[in-house]
Amino acid sequence: MTRLKTFSALAAVSATVALVLSACTGGSTQSTETATASGESGALPTVTAGKLTIATGGPAYSPWVENDDPASGQGFEAAVAYAVADQLGFAHDDVMWVRTTFDSAIAPGAKDWDFNLQQFAITEERKQAVDFSSPYYTTSQAILTTEGSPAASATSLADLKGIQFGVQVGTTSARVLKEKIQPTKDALIFNNSVDVVQALKGGQIDAIIVDLPTALHLNATEFDNGKIVGQFEDASAAENFGLVLPKNSPLTAAVTAAVDALRANGSLEKIKTQWLSDSVSVPVLQ
Repeated sequence: MTRLKTFSALAAVSATVALVLSACTGGSTQSTETATASGESGALPTVTAGKLTIATGGPAYSPWVENDDPASGQGFEAAVAYAVADQLGFAHDDVMWVRTTFDSAIAPGAKDWDFNLQQFAITEERKQAVDFSSPYYTTSQAILTTEGSPAASATSLADLKGIQFGVQVGTTSARVLKEKIQPTKDALIFNNSVDVVQALKGGQIDAIIVDLPTALHLNATEFDNGKIVGQFEDASAAENFGLVLPKNSPLTAAVTAAVDALRANGSLEKIKTQWLSDSVSVPVLQ
């Protein structure tokens, strides 16, 4: 399952940062110090002076973060994080990592990090509590099961209506399940991704819904008898992943500009090619 160094758009990002700073002298719900980045981005109001604090999940899994070590820059999201940091003018050594749960990251309130990434889909509901950057990745959703499960022989969405699904609390899987499959059984809710996987391994549930890169990775590394039933065809089941920032963060515009620059100059596509698996062999469910 499935995820650079001098960019021509840096000047545009720097200009955007300057505008952000002039417009954000107050009003943030987050207590910040003024930090001066080592690059050309100027003074950025980060939670720790001179540093950029980035959060991710604990543990963090491949292909998003390799070996649960985001500081290595290995894995799709670890690489994206350092590319964004570079665009903002922070050196590798000026990046600090912290860990959070998925739910706490998108809950209202002050944060002890500047931005967070752990496959957060951008939704209007979540925007009420936190800010998002522009998307750094778009993925389809997929269904993972095990051989011998009632879900293993499904070839259509209708075949999945009677299946016992499990979903992680706080994710968009429950919405996709309800809208696309309309199951006859209520999904079982689990606190984290580890619990969801263990429930599938133990036969407590028949199938799970996760983003396609995650399904590919889990199938390859966590299961001896795993099977990807298929992915959703409808574009409305696809998800745009964004960097999460505290609500009304003074960094939101600058971080978004950095992501946009990485997309425009092809860096995001290069990182995707390096770290995320191809999905052409996964059947589409209709």
